[in-house]
Amino acid sequence: MRAALRGVVDPELGADIVELGMVNSVRVDGAGRVDVEVALTVAGCPLRTQIQSDVQSHVGAVDGVTSVGVTTGVMDEGQRKAVMARARRLAQDPAPETDIPDTARVIAIASGKGGVGKSSVTVNLAVALARRGLTVGVLDADIWGFSVPRLLGMQGEVEARDKKMVPLERRIGSGVLRVLSMGFLADEDSAIMWRGLILNRAVQQFLEDVHWGDLDYLLIDMPPGTGDIQMGLARMLPRTEVIVVTTPPVAAQKVAARTADMARKGYLRVAGVIENMSDFVCEHGTSYALFGSGGGARLAADVGVPLIGQIPLHPSVAAGGDAGQPVALEDGGPLVEAFDRIADAVVTSIAPLVAMEGCSARMLDHVEAAVRAGDTLAPTPR
Repeated sequence: MRAALRGVVDPELGADIVELGMVNSVRVDGAGRVDVEVALTVAGCPLRTQIQSDVQSHVGAVDGVTSVGVTTGVMDEGQRKAVMARARRLAQDPAPETDIPDTARVIAIASGKGGVGKSSVTVNLAVALARRGLTVGVLDADIWGFSVPRLLGMQGEVEARDKKMVPLERRIGSGVLRVLSMGFLADEDSAIMWRGLILNRAVQQFLEDVHWGDLDYLLIDMPPGTGDIQMGLARMLPRTEVIVVTTPPVAAQKVAARTADMARKGYLRVAGVIENMSDFVCEHGTSYALFGSGGGARLAADVGVPLIGQIPLHPSVAAGGDAGQPVALEDGGPLVEAFDRIADAVVTSIAPLVAMEGCSARMLDHVEAAVRAGDTLAPTPR
């Protein structure tokens, strides 16, 4: 359970609540009920609701857990001093080599197999989020099968600044997309023949050696399946949350379930399911379940997460991707509405942004003041 709780990261301090000593107790009964007590620095901590939600999501994803209860208390003076000491140590340690803000919500868009439209879902969701005035990073982690540049109609060379890559940008209304893909670094027609360790290193560079700048969300277009990159991401970026994309057939649903299982074994939160290529509705209003129906709902029920949305099967999705103009850019229509509903769910319930004015921010002010005071009072070497 404590391993699962390490996935609950304080968005301001950038460390997990186990490392910070905020977990007072974890109790598990024989029926699978888990009760977690979390200590907050102040009684009115604005992050209380977010921390409770994240604890429930991460612990609830552990096999055998039937229900999760979260209680919060307030640290006593001794606990607060201990957290101050940990915060001081963390502040003095070298920061991780990543430019991904601690407040950015990181969402991996994953699938069990290829051909379910995962990349199309990624870019259209990114566009729908950016249309809300948000800054959205898109990391194409499908090193072998990169397609994001074509789907977004973007091309160009990746520039370097201070020995780090600078993502290419595309303005979407008042928002912006920042995109990085192997497609900007390699010929689209050339095969990438890399093995596991090199693939992982490439993704690590995309995470660490990039000037991502201020981000609200980072969407990671994962390669299909449950391979090296998926395992590496769980290790490199444990605060990642996973949305699983499937199609209606039972076969696709069963394969997608393995992706959710792998995410949870890596202690990543599975945030929800999106069903792509749902019913086709003709111009006369008749609905046809060309690939069957119910796969998304069945998968969501089996995994125990919400079905975030269903995207109708329509040729304009492929046409928009081929033209580099994602369908979510259009002014209206069923597809735009479907992606808008998914984006609404993401920002309101699945992965809402966290306000920075939290208890940890106030605590860090005191830590930094104490460190500065210590530096000022330190004796001058003779």
